Amino acid sequence: MIKIENLTYHYKTSEYESVAIQSMDLAVARGEFVAIIGHNGSGKSTLAKLINGILLPTEGRVLVAGQDTSDPGQIWEIRKTAGMVFQNPDNQIVATVVEEDVAFGPENLGVPSEAIRRRVDTALEQVHMTEHRLKPPHLLSGGQKQRVAIAGILAMEPECIIFDEPTAMLDPIGRKEVMETVETLNKEKGITVIYITHFMEEAMRADRIVVLESGRVILDGEPKVVFSDVERLQDMGLDVPEVTLMAHGLRKAGFPLKLDILTVEDMVEALWQLL
Repeated sequence: MIKIENLTYHYKTSEYESVAIQSMDLAVARGEFVAIIGHNGSGKSTLAKLINGILLPTEGRVLVAGQDTSDPGQIWEIRKTAGMVFQNPDNQIVATVVEEDVAFGPENLGVPSEAIRRRVDTALEQVHMTEHRLKPPHLLSGGQKQRVAIAGILAMEPECIIFDEPTAMLDPIGRKEVMETVETLNKEKGITVIYITHFMEEAMRADRIVVLESGRVILDGEPKVVFSDVERLQDMGLDVPEVTLMAHGLRKAGFPLKLDILTVEDMVEALWQLL
């Protein structure tokens, strides 16, 4: 679905130039759920914008379903293929009624009215917001607003959705709502998900985690593999799931626990086997 080849991106102003992405190679398969983590300034959001064609590579290329983001003639097809959900839903909601906001994207794509109605109905149902379709978005909770933003992308019928820290501004209930929606879209609808987050508990629910530092891929693998490298992640200023940190401490104390402990259930099973 996504193929990144020798990608470099420089931010330039009249006074300085900084490198945000450095010689990156990365691939994301169709239907995969990939979480991208890294401290502030590691290049996460820049990478998201490069995949969506908001930014264009300084060097290298980004292919979305075989389409080059640097080709102006393909940019709208790319954005139909790979939609993007931003951190603040208020920046993505444009209408005064929920269903009108969800319809905004397909209307701008020139989709016929009858098809727009079907898409809006389907998208709202997928994010469990049908009962709120006639409400003004400003009356919704943060989690509900984010689900409306997701519905607006779904109405464009993308094959891939890029989430740029979509729960950063939400409370625990809102984060839970959004994560459940994301997992349903991936597991049940087969939508490819690229999920940028600084919450490790969210990242561990992905099929695969990519860790960025200074615009480079430092670690790439299944959650149990990535989070087993506790000291390296901590050296990079990143957290690890509490259970994984506990298991790491017990191993250092001499208890022979396996490396792939991510959940409370994993810990209980490992301790039971020791006992």
